Amino acid sequence: MRARRGATRLLSATLALWLSLTIPASAAPSATLTVSLTPEQLGAGTTIAFAFQITAPAGQVPPPLSKVDLLYPANLGLIASGLGLSTCSQTELETNGACPPDSLMGYGSALAEIPFGPETIIEHATVTTWMAPIEEGHLGLLFLAQGKTPVAAELIFTSLVLNAPPPFGGSLTTIVPIVPTLPEGPDAVITQLRSTLGPMHITYYQTFHGKTTAYHPQGIRLPQSCPHGGFPFAATFAFLDGSHTTAHTTVPCPTTRRRAPKYGRGSPPYRRSTYGVSVPPSSV
Repeated sequence: MRARRGATRLLSATLALWLSLTIPASAAPSATLTVSLTPEQLGAGTTIAFAFQITAPAGQVPPPLSKVDLLYPANLGLIASGLGLSTCSQTELETNGACPPDSLMGYGSALAEIPFGPETIIEHATVTTWMAPIEEGHLGLLFLAQGKTPVAAELIFTSLVLNAPPPFGGSLTTIVPIVPTLPEGPDAVITQLRSTLGPMHITYYQTFHGKTTAYHPQGIRLPQSCPHGGFPFAATFAFLDGSHTTAHTTVPCPTTRRRAPKYGRGSPPYRRSTYGVSVPPSSV
């Protein structure tokens, strides 16, 4: 009897090993990251435009995202950008669907895939980025994604600006919520996102002594010198199934150095006033 049990256990172990060797595990998704700086002038303000794309093996949909960490170079003047003169809470955004105009930080678009049997439905969404209240000493951001067809839904992604090891200066850590679709249907999977952080196509309006004037924020200030090899960026992606993937890119150093523009005396954001904002209808 003992010999029979031992033989059975050995057979089970051998079968499990054979299955692990002959049945391939599902391949982890891959990702690409692109970043641009506009304008790219050392010592001057800029807009960071970033985009990522998640792909899976042919015929498959990637697992849902759970977190994205966007790592950016050291010495970027995010705090002194002149953006986000007001803040907006997640509760306020959920209730009103918008935030104070002068808390706008950027805009963009997103794409999600919804697997339904052998077909994949594509969902397009617009994205706006808002300044959130400081949380435990860290800057906060809110990404609002608004989809219309085939599923009308609004999703809010919460982000914190955290420290990151060299050669990076910080990380924009974003928690991605589950994206529900139809009742009993599969969750949508975000596979593309494009967004900006900076003053590109953003105008605040200042009202002072009864006169309204347009104001363009300075933008995220670049350092006076470019790191050897360019400005490094990276992103790490975590998925609900426990898998991870990374992507890297570098923005080359500018070929010529230009002087930072000088701003007029008393220019915002140092003067408190009432602001409005205009955003172009087109996406990034």
